[in-house]
Amino acid sequence: MIKYGSKSLNTEELIALIIRTGSKTDTAISLANNLMNKTAGLKGMIAFTPEEFMQYKGIGKAKSTQLCAVIELSKRINRCNFQGEISINGPEDVASLLMSEMRHFKQEHLYALLLDVKNKLIAKLLISKGGLASSLVHPREVFKPAIKKSSASVIVVHNHPSGDPTPSQNDIEVTNNLFSAGEVLKIKVLDHVIIGDGRYVSMKEKKLF
Repeated sequence: MIKYGSKSLNTEELIALIIRTGSKTDTAISLANNLMNKTAGLKGMIAFTPEEFMQYKGIGKAKSTQLCAVIELSKRINRCNFQGEISINGPEDVASLLMSEMRHFKQEHLYALLLDVKNKLIAKLLISKGGLASSLVHPREVFKPAIKKSSASVIVVHNHPSGDPTPSQNDIEVTNNLFSAGEVLKIKVLDHVIIGDGRYVSMKEKKLF
């Protein structure tokens, strides 16, 4: 790496550098190859916990925590690209902001993006986790912080762990409830964006509310 640069190494070699040493029966490269093969590559590893890494032969506490630390660091580096003033002018901006974070969630997460009158991002707030039933996503959970922060509008975002962002009937009902509440409070719900695995759907573009 020092001589030719990090781009000269393949993925298995980069993983071998992270875990540093092999085991009694395998080299670090062999462990990295086995891990890539059995987890279906980086995509399969990105949401792993240390305990899940430790299920693989030759990966103990030290190696598993090193791998998780690098994965988390890579996520934070990616989010650094969006620090500072952020404008949200359409669903593509929402996807650019949140796709890398949300596409690998194993549970549904619903966020509210609070915007000012110029569509600048004021805050990103987690509203619910684990499901999107109407009983779990009450309008007050979205609009209470929006009122507190003097938001002009809100964009709702949630993920589908299946990877398919097609809106469900429940998604439509939740969105319409939030839209109606926003009309009363004069805080407009601009969109509800559903994040899948590398894909997204704007419910506004689909005219579903």
